[in-house]
Amino acid sequence: MVTFEEFLNLDIRVGEIIQCEVFSKAKKPAYKLLIDFGNEIGIKKSSAQIVERYDPKELIGMQILGVVNFPPRQIADFISEVLVLGIYSSNGVVLIVPHQKVEKGDKLG
Repeated sequence: MVTFEEFLNLDIRVGEIIQCEVFSKAKKPAYKLLIDFGNEIGIKKSSAQIVERYDPKELIGMQILGVVNFPPRQIADFISEVLVLGIYSSNGVVLIVPHQKVEKGDKLG
């Protein structure tokens, strides 16, 4: 069981997807995302297995939530720096997004 203090160690921020391309070298279908988390965090890369429900063009400009303080993880020839948060559904992953537009870098609290 996770304690509340352990949960608070996660740095979950709002980012805006600024670039998306098919990640052809990934073992499972995925996109390479470039996400802007604002001035404090900056622009980070992420590999996301969200191809079942999202087209690359519709992702550009979308605000998402991501964990920005996990260590980077190498996936094929790509370094994923952020874990984009989503819900596993029967038809693929659904991204967790703010209900209203907020500032890039705003923290989940």
